[in-house]
Amino acid sequence: MASNEDATARVLAKGKGRAIPEHLDETTPLLASSSGNHSLEADDLPPRRHHLASRLLSVFLFSLGFCTFALVLVILVAYSYGSRASDISPEQIQRSVKFRGPDGLDVVRVGPDGFVCLQIRVRVGVDAAAVIGIQDDDEDGIFRYMWKTVGRWGVRQVDRISVNLSSVEVYSGQTHELLVNVSIPPLEIPLTTNPPPDDSWLTAMTIPLSLAPTRNMSALTRFIRESWRDGALVMISETQRAVVYGGGLHERSWRSRLRAVRTNVRMPMRVKIPAIPGLPPPGHNDPLPEPSDLVTLQSFKIETDLGHSNLRLFANATAVNPIPDFVHYAPSKLPFTIFLPAVNKTPSLIPVATVYTEPFNLTHPNISLSVTGTVLPLSHNASSTVSALIANYVSLRDTDISISSPLFPALTVEAVFPAKRPKPQILRDVTIRDMKIMPSSSGSTMLASGTIFARVVLPKGIDVNINVTKVLPDVLIYDGEVPKSPELAYSDGGRAPQSSLPPPHPLPDPLPENAFAHIRPDDWVLSSSLPVISDEDSGTSVEVLAKIVDVPLEVLPGRDREFRSFVGKVIFGSQGALAGVEGVAAVLVNVDGLLPLGDHGGSSDEMELSGLPFEGSVRVGKKKLAL
Repeated sequence: MASNEDATARVLAKGKGRAIPEHLDETTPLLASSSGNHSLEADDLPPRRHHLASRLLSVFLFSLGFCTFALVLVILVAYSYGSRASDISPEQIQRSVKFRGPDGLDVVRVGPDGFVCLQIRVRVGVDAAAVIGIQDDDEDGIFRYMWKTVGRWGVRQVDRISVNLSSVEVYSGQTHELLVNVSIPPLEIPLTTNPPPDDSWLTAMTIPLSLAPTRNMSALTRFIRESWRDGALVMISETQRAVVYGGGLHERSWRSRLRAVRTNVRMPMRVKIPAIPGLPPPGHNDPLPEPSDLVTLQSFKIETDLGHSNLRLFANATAVNPIPDFVHYAPSKLPFTIFLPAVNKTPSLIPVATVYTEPFNLTHPNISLSVTGTVLPLSHNASSTVSALIANYVSLRDTDISISSPLFPALTVEAVFPAKRPKPQILRDVTIRDMKIMPSSSGSTMLASGTIFARVVLPKGIDVNINVTKVLPDVLIYDGEVPKSPELAYSDGGRAPQSSLPPPHPLPDPLPENAFAHIRPDDWVLSSSLPVISDEDSGTSVEVLAKIVDVPLEVLPGRDREFRSFVGKVIFGSQGALAGVEGVAAVLVNVDGLLPLGDHGGSSDEMELSGLPFEGSVRVGKKKLAL
């Protein structure tokens, strides 16, 4: 009975709990083996693991597909934008790149051969949306809107671009002649999408530029004149290579890998010429004013610098300032060389002076200039050229001159040196002292003798030491005072001192009233001169004496009656007769400080001035008339 109950208890233990070992001792484990229960759990776990792995695999495949799709989409979008950017035309660039200014321009340096360094202040911006076509548009569909949104997001990530250009050559738009070569350093320009309509989004920049103008000055001059006539600068800029890459100039990131390279870039430009105070408005087919019309000579002075044995030049002038207000330039000194065209009509130019401007400011509307310089040593064949200049200056004739600068050696500007106005009277108080008239030994001609007296008065501002060494008068003699009539014609003057004489002046036609005789020596007459005190309105003054002996006195055609009337007054008049003298004279002058080429010893060169008009009077008495 007891054994049956124990058996029943064991059976129940197996069904409701863990089996209790039949024999327990101190070596029996406290936790019995659960191998039987474990095998039952393993049968339940495989379906759960399979479900989790399936879910993880699905997530992985979905993520991989999404990333692949996104990558492909980004590649396609980037490719589409890249293809758009690579096909940008110059017209699109002009529409998308906004340029305002210049707001300021500083001339940093002017070097040899016309090389100019500038710093230009401008405002620049790039509307990237306009370049690749991602501007906002109310008519865009959802997909196009998303496509543009991605594009604008990409532009914001790039933020800015760097531009590196090879040298830019600027040509005339009409003739395609080279005008200037421009060197531009690499630039960094911010990008913008959907900018506001005003200019507030533009970035202020200071850009250094180096300009090398063409040596073909005729092409440059032609371009300036045609542009003024048309009212606009029409140009074409060309560069061999242009590189644009993302990011800043010194940035090394994924942005810098976004790069576009273009070669043989050509872009037309048209810049309207603004109105310039003091000049006629451009663009009305009116010619560009000549340089001489823009400069007004206020004063001029030349003096002998005895300390350096040369001639010093001083001048004050005003010039119309065509340079805009935003240009800033404060030069220390600008050097120039002045040339005169040779009087023998050859195309050669003779350098006669070097001058430089004192520092000046670019004031408006006019610039005030102070000029200082020296007369250069002259070659022997240059004497006639300088003589012509002086003769023109005192005879109301302007002189053509040429001006160049070592800063722009290929540029020569034609200008005019204005004559002295009103016309100065160089020879004054002319008379013939102790004049005698007598027949020649053969009795066929009349001869005149006497001492010519005159004062040579140079115009105000010409304070040079001179010595009149020879004179050659060409005189008409009147019965009585010289009548008031138009001044006699005179020669062009300006010949090199030589043995031959200036050509004789033709007799006036018709002959002046009361003129009866003509006197002209056969050769130069030696003279002496003595400096005298000048008044405030004149330059150097000297008194000149020249003695003439037995110079033929030619009775004018058809004026025998006037001659006999004059002789009668001399013979029968109690005080003789008054004879008027009028004519022109040539003089040879030594000018201290005017050095011949190669001579630095302080000697002076001899200049000829001809065509100097004069008039005066002389009283002839009975004792001075030997008939």
